[in-house]
Amino acid sequence: MNTPESMRAELAAWNNGAGIDIESWIGCMGNFSLAVGYASVFWPDFVLFDGYILRKGFSEESLRGFAVRQGATRESVEWVMNHLHIADIHSGSCEDGSKDKVLLLGNVLKEIYEAKLFRQWPDRPCEVEFHIPDDGDDLIGYQLSFWQKSPEVSE
Repeated sequence: MNTPESMRAELAAWNNGAGIDIESWIGCMGNFSLAVGYASVFWPDFVLFDGYILRKGFSEESLRGFAVRQGATRESVEWVMNHLHIADIHSGSCEDGSKDKVLLLGNVLKEIYEAKLFRQWPDRPCEVEFHIPDDGDDLIGYQLSFWQKSPEVSE
């Protein structure tokens, strides 16, 4: 993984200017509680519910509300139910948020979700999208979501 440009100066300042690699930095700055929390984002639990593949903990009420909208499809419902604003990993309020970090995280999460969904449901191919907004400076616009590509399957 390439270290985002916005982090290089911070890493270089460690050890009286000798610098530190990103894995050593995690050892100094992180903690196990954060690691467990990040695991829920980086390897989420997915469930199958009424033919939908969803992140565990979804709201059935929200699902039903989106499903009855005019023009709704399984794909459109899954997209909205499963979307994640990358900036919301830290409630959109983290002061060190930057475009290069959000891009790196979004691309890595896309690969992780593709692998996890295929591993869990090889017979239900999914499309994973990392949406990059036209206004690249609007960090909240960077979103990850997924939906099933295959025809609707009844359970």
